[in-house]
Amino acid sequence: MIVAGVEVKISRLESIVEQIGEAVLATTETIERLAERVDTLSTQVEEQGRQVQQQGYQILALCDAVQTLSETQDDSLARLTQLTQTLDRITRLIADSDD
Repeated sequence: MIVAGVEVKISRLESIVEQIGEAVLATTETIERLAERVDTLSTQVEEQGRQVQQQGYQILALCDAVQTLSETQDDSLARLTQLTQTLDRITRLIADSDD
């Protein structure tokens, strides 16, 4: 009778150990899948970071181009103003010489 009771307890312990082992394996698999997902997300975040940095460089280049265009526009406007003034003087000179 004692032997039978011990065997039942051993059987229960074996069952508990087996369940614990299965739980550990399931947890390990879940952690591995989670680690893979974290790695994937990390890679995606790094790539997005590179893209944002590249876009930042592009924005800076665009700002420089707009600044250059603005300066060129100012120079062109100044030259056009001078040309207009010169043409006004020539027109007055011609009009005065016709009189």
